[in-house]
Amino acid sequence: MSELYEANFKQVSKYVHATSRGHEAIQIALGMQLLPQDYAFPYYRDDAMLLSFGLKPYDLMLQLLAKKDDPFSGGRTYYAHPSLRDFDKPKIPHQSSATGMQAIPATGVAMGFNYREGGNLFKEENEATKKSILEGDEFSNDYDTSVHSEDSLLRGNAPIVVCSLGDASVTEGEVSEAFQMAVLKKLPILYLVQDNEWDISANAAEIRAQDAFEYAKGFKGLEAITIDGANFIESYEALEKVIATIRTERRPFLVHAKVPLLNHHTSGVRMEWYRDDLEEARSRDPYPVLKQQLLDHGFSNDDLETIEKECHTAVESDYNLALKAADPKPEDLFTHDFAPTPITEEKGERSPKGAEKVVMVDCALFAVEELMRKHKECLLYGQDVGGRLGGVFREAATLAQKFGDERVFNTPIQEAFIVGSTVGMSAVGLKPIVEVQFADYIWPGLNQLFTEVSRSCYLSNGKWPVSMILRVPIGAYGSGGPYHSSSVESIVTNIRGIKVAYPSNGADLKGLMKAAYYDPNPVVILEHKGLYWSKVPGTKGATSVEPAEDYVLPLGKAWVLQEIWKQDEKETITIVTYGMGVHWAYNASGEIEMRDQIEIIDLRTLFPLDEETIMKSVKKTGKCLVVTEEPSNNSFARALAGKIQEECFKFLDAPVMTIGSENMPAIPLNSILEETMIPSTEKVIQKINELLKY
Repeated sequence: MSELYEANFKQVSKYVHATSRGHEAIQIALGMQLLPQDYAFPYYRDDAMLLSFGLKPYDLMLQLLAKKDDPFSGGRTYYAHPSLRDFDKPKIPHQSSATGMQAIPATGVAMGFNYREGGNLFKEENEATKKSILEGDEFSNDYDTSVHSEDSLLRGNAPIVVCSLGDASVTEGEVSEAFQMAVLKKLPILYLVQDNEWDISANAAEIRAQDAFEYAKGFKGLEAITIDGANFIESYEALEKVIATIRTERRPFLVHAKVPLLNHHTSGVRMEWYRDDLEEARSRDPYPVLKQQLLDHGFSNDDLETIEKECHTAVESDYNLALKAADPKPEDLFTHDFAPTPITEEKGERSPKGAEKVVMVDCALFAVEELMRKHKECLLYGQDVGGRLGGVFREAATLAQKFGDERVFNTPIQEAFIVGSTVGMSAVGLKPIVEVQFADYIWPGLNQLFTEVSRSCYLSNGKWPVSMILRVPIGAYGSGGPYHSSSVESIVTNIRGIKVAYPSNGADLKGLMKAAYYDPNPVVILEHKGLYWSKVPGTKGATSVEPAEDYVLPLGKAWVLQEIWKQDEKETITIVTYGMGVHWAYNASGEIEMRDQIEIIDLRTLFPLDEETIMKSVKKTGKCLVVTEEPSNNSFARALAGKIQEECFKFLDAPVMTIGSENMPAIPLNSILEETMIPSTEKVIQKINELLKY
């Protein structure tokens, strides 16, 4: 295949690709030993591994040429960037370009295996007769738990995870987060590191202090071996022992395989431009070694010649077929950004008779408790959410005591792992609720949120939506200072493929939490710290009667908190806001006695956005103010104001205005400076008066 791609370079290099030439022996040795219940995370040079899983050259060539029927992504992503959910092959969840980032989702799958096999929670269904999926939908979300049975463990065919890495990617910080969790939790995962001693043009001497085998020694409990990955028999036998050990002992391994790189880094970065070791690399070509091994085991030269001819014929035929395959149509762009959600209507009892008012943080706590009681697939993890503390805001108080340390547990300070592991957990049928302790701490997790979580459904052509909830305490409160006060909604809403909620009260938070749980897509819930206990003056409205257990509030439905009628004889205004801004707006309209002239829309969800409710209100009132806690320059609020102006221009009597925090780099610690920085009821009143004068 590599030779054919090179011979047809002009035709196939329209889209970038890399091949496994030089790495074939170790990849095939691995692929031949994996089972359908295993999960694999190949990297972009693993096309030989994919063939050994049972895929055909034609399948890979459809992706090479970005064709509509590319079985992995429908023409959306690069060659050898697979996602696979065939019942008869190892499962391959979506991953990004796999330069280390795949280690966290892969380890998340292994953590999911560990959770399903630990304790007695899943014992009954693990021991049930295996469900037949041959007659059903092979892409069904139903997860076959029988592979985790005692019988599977005894027979040595319990599932494992394989994470394939290039050695240069092991220097990524996210890889160390994955290794750390693998040994901490004793997870059944194999990290296969293929070491060709090159990054792109940088070689090993320039970019690493040690190879992956030596690096692994720093992780107590990560057993590692180093082998000649260009020798098929050595590779097969070494992997056979390692895989058998992982299947029975359920612990992590690293295999460091030394291999030559015998092709270009990619089709766009040619080896002859910078390589000075090509002759030495060619002397370690695994193909002549494999041919000799076949001869030593009874094959004749004629046999090998026949096999080679058959391969050349098959590859040429598949290539010609792939060239004729259909390209995607323009309308194919707009599919599978999200999986359909079953929650489309508000249901259940929002204000049960006789129920007491509770603070916002408790509404969320009770929602999670109800979900965990009802669904054993639900688990909660993050920093300090475990039994000793129950969250720095007590947002997980008592949950570990009620559901156990296996379901509610602390993680290390690893935001990337907290976020990215949900890809793997979701892939094995679990529903993780995870937490970043403060919005200010989300930055290390954004790579995983953007590259892995948000794009999984779209780039897998709908096969692998990530079902997770990410809770993020947000906003300024009580002199939190520059690292505990930030607002980040403009960053998060610019990541396509996730849903974002930002409630202003406890009842909404509970209803949205339930909707997020039953949504098969990733949902980020931004929870304002200053509303958790309604301790900030003017925020008693965040406290609410706790909705019943059956209450659910769909994402994407705004609430007209304060509704007015059309009044031609008076000036009227629509205030569009969310979170703390709802309380500033409501208090402002009351203080200036204009509740009958100011309509307030509480967005509740920032994406999907209820544009219909917003535009209907603005067209009625003729003036609009968007209130946010973020600095307004380059913000979600400013973009929303522009959208409103565009949609409602001929109905407006004034420009759409925004008010937010001052456009400074950080929120200062000093209370006077903090007060100067962020909006308030008084500042919103001033802006309302400015707008009224138009």
